[in-house]
Amino acid sequence: MTTEGAREHTLEELTLSETIREIEQHVARGGWDGPPRVFAIIRTKEALESSPELAQQMPELPAQVEANEFAMLSIEQEDLPPADTLEELLGSLAWPPTVHGAALVVERVIVPPEAEVGMPSNPDEALSYLAEHPEREDVRLAVAVLRDGPSWCAIRTRRNDDPTQVALGPDLVPGLVAALTATFED
Repeated sequence: MTTEGAREHTLEELTLSETIREIEQHVARGGWDGPPRVFAIIRTKEALESSPELAQQMPELPAQVEANEFAMLSIEQEDLPPADTLEELLGSLAWPPTVHGAALVVERVIVPPEAEVGMPSNPDEALSYLAEHPEREDVRLAVAVLRDGPSWCAIRTRRNDDPTQVALGPDLVPGLVAALTATFED
């Protein structure tokens, strides 16, 4: 399911869309209630040039590059630095020049705006309030950005936990797009 209008997207944007869809589906196979997950995104063509042995390990890669010069690989980042908040985690990330983009997958609870009016200011009480709210919605947000600008997002709700019911678009989660893009700034 795509939420975009009639604007034509570049092949690079469409490739990033496919990459974030694959990442979100990969994470979804592990179920819900998982921690934030971070992925480096590299261009397959450059990965093959710098590590030719990848062609033997993953024989489909050269054909992918031949079919699409923007083909991308995602590599999950293990051993993330300890962080108490998502903001702290993102603030601790830095990428070498060989990384062309990054993706983040995080789960959140959303409630209608009117429900936030009665939310307690104490963080622990607010969490309980959200967890017990009858109109709460669990969502998985997957965001990918490229160093040179394009971004793409995928949103899945727990209520409609189906790969055909994932919303896709370049700016569905603008705050996370901006925060992830900032990890590439010097």
